[in-house]
Amino acid sequence: MFADEIRRSVEAAPRSRLPDVAAVMWRAYGAGQISETEAEALSALIEARKALPATPAAPRRPVGSRPRSDASMERRRRWAASGRLPPGIAARFTLAETAVLAIVSAETTRRGDCRMYVDHIAAVAGVSRSTVKTAIRQARTLGLITVEERPQTAFRNLSNVVRIVSKEWTAWLRLARTLPARGGGVNSSTSTNTQDLELRRKRPAEAQKGLPGTGGWPRPERPQWNRRERQEA
Repeated sequence: MFADEIRRSVEAAPRSRLPDVAAVMWRAYGAGQISETEAEALSALIEARKALPATPAAPRRPVGSRPRSDASMERRRRWAASGRLPPGIAARFTLAETAVLAIVSAETTRRGDCRMYVDHIAAVAGVSRSTVKTAIRQARTLGLITVEERPQTAFRNLSNVVRIVSKEWTAWLRLARTLPARGGGVNSSTSTNTQDLELRRKRPAEAQKGLPGTGGWPRPERPQWNRRERQEA
């Protein structure tokens, strides 16, 4: 009777589970629950199942982080290229995961931590919920962030609180706060001395009022000779 049960398990189990069924069968034989003849027959059945060609897997439906529209892909690329993550950290994640962590970084810069729901982050980044969870889980495993869960009841939880604890990441955020909004190589804006520019524009015009064609410099005055003095000379 126990041998019939093992036989049904062998016939119904997938190929990957056959070694487990064989282990159960040999334990039953060692315990005297099946005879030697039954054990040999079951072993031959298991080996025959293993020799059968593997059934081709059904084509997998493309799901996950695949963009649903051109707008989703545009949002994903824009967030990934926003420079919210240090290059060394961004290189550890995919494009979609980088977009998710860029939103976490932007929210942390704005309020000190990120308390957005998974669906909200997925919609803003143009990715799926599974991608958001994968990015958060991987960043947590690498020690870049901490995640605080906030359960309320058995059926309701508040959004998790994600905090950035990586020194490299936090230093990058402090550097980003000191830069201008449109980027650039200086920390503060510099003004232009318009007074000097006004003087430069006026000098040529004022110098040319008296004697045109002199390049702005006055000609030396020539002595005035009257006609009689020229004749005597």
